[in-house]
Amino acid sequence: MKLIAGRFGGHGLKTPSGHETRPSTARTREALFGLIDARIYLEGAEVLDLFSGTGALGLEAISRGAELVTFVEQKREVINYARENAEKIGVEDKCIFIQGDAVEYLRTYQGPALDLIMADPPYKLDTMQEMPDLAVPHLDTDGVFTLEHSSHDWFDEHPRLMTSRSYGRTIVSLFRPPLPPEATDDVTSDAESATESSPKTS
Repeated sequence: MKLIAGRFGGHGLKTPSGHETRPSTARTREALFGLIDARIYLEGAEVLDLFSGTGALGLEAISRGAELVTFVEQKREVINYARENAEKIGVEDKCIFIQGDAVEYLRTYQGPALDLIMADPPYKLDTMQEMPDLAVPHLDTDGVFTLEHSSHDWFDEHPRLMTSRSYGRTIVSLFRPPLPPEATDDVTSDAESATESSPKTS
């Protein structure tokens, strides 16, 4: 597995043998970051990589300019690979590694608002449907939450859903926080002004 683009594009990543992880394919990662890049600036971003595995998503974010990435992975032997991969490309100073349950970490998170939260959980995760509601409150105003899931889960009616795209067996869904009150007021005022200035017809 290799990083796709940015400063460290083409650098290989170490992964465990067997079925310890289910990393995103290169095609899915490339498509995912295409969706992210169209919505936020990764330069200087603070990122949370949940179910991080060997760190491919978070390290890809760093390669594309992210300033700090927190990796959360339950299996010690797997997160050690993420740490080794970060050290291999010399970005360990931009990384925080946490061995623990990703959902519980999100439930109890009390840190600063984040620019990007990414989650690539097991497709049979019991709390899959809760993930957007757990993640979105921790985003900055312009932040994005990305969730990889299977077709067995769908979020079409979720109020914070921006888009969902299918890549083979994987669906990538993007969510964003609600507009702040002042932005909502501005939109309403603009709409009212446009209505008042529109020519009246008899």
